[in-house]
Amino acid sequence: MRLAIYGAGAMGTILGAYLAKSGENIDLISRNEAHIEGLKNYGAHIIGKIDFTQKVNALLPQDMAGKYDIIFLMTKQMDNLAVVKGLTNYLASDGVICTMQNGLPELSVAKVIGENRTIGCAMAWGATMIGKGIVELTSEASRETLSFSLGTLGSQADKHFFKVVKLLEIMGDVKVEDNFIGARWAKLLVNSAFSGLSAVLGATFGEIATNKKSRVFVQKIAKECIEVTKKAKIRIEPIQGKDLVKLLDYNGPIKKKISFMIIPLAIKKHRLLKSSMLQDLEKGRRCEIEAINGVVCASGDKVNLETPVNDRIVKIVHEIENGKYKSRWQNLELFKDLL
Repeated sequence: MRLAIYGAGAMGTILGAYLAKSGENIDLISRNEAHIEGLKNYGAHIIGKIDFTQKVNALLPQDMAGKYDIIFLMTKQMDNLAVVKGLTNYLASDGVICTMQNGLPELSVAKVIGENRTIGCAMAWGATMIGKGIVELTSEASRETLSFSLGTLGSQADKHFFKVVKLLEIMGDVKVEDNFIGARWAKLLVNSAFSGLSAVLGATFGEIATNKKSRVFVQKIAKECIEVTKKAKIRIEPIQGKDLVKLLDYNGPIKKKISFMIIPLAIKKHRLLKSSMLQDLEKGRRCEIEAINGVVCASGDKVNLETPVNDRIVKIVHEIENGKYKSRWQNLELFKDLL
């Protein structure tokens, strides 16, 4: 089978390196010319929690040719409809797209190619782009930490679905989710709480969880996500064996205090993570805040539930994009009225 990772940034490069190492026929595709040049000349060098170099087939989008059976979509979501429409030119007649993006991207992908050819995957690990073929794995390198939750909006009968399962099992644990939207919301809760604050504060997940002032807002964001899903009648699935609702939801002061204490322990294996949104902001790029915290806000609007902390995260990130603020720890002051 011909495979491609479209949007081979930090996480895509690591996945591609694992698959290439196992002998799979896979192309790593990115618009980042310096990164592609590094991959071509030196291979994919994975550092951090693991260290290996793997020869890979890397190319720019304009150099794509032929048809792929499976395309792993790992670009940012800002222009998903146009991106997916473009990819149909390179997708086999019975090919599928496995979207590994943040938020709830399956809806936009399925609009173009249909639910029966759309596979969704939520990843619970992270990485940082160093550049020129070098990527840092910032999550622990164990199989249970390098995990994937896989599902569809409809039937899982497509013949490529279980091939995708086998491919991802090369790298880590794969859980096939019957309640895939619930699995997506588990990842969305974590991303909203930690990636959003990482973008605003210029901090790693561990720094945010350890500091008691920022941890207050991790807790508030998580609570908003949980309340939205309750009203929307969505059941959040466990992530890497952790039932986030059981751990983080509260209705009284005792459970609230317990959930507050649990947060640093829950994120321990991912404490070095620096959100991709922060990495984009540091490079002067716009980020996908609307596909993460913005989804929580929009979902809250649909069920008539206010989401003030997520709203504030979205507002501040857009102001950082427009040059009003920089990502820095002092931005915690911008949340004081929400305490």
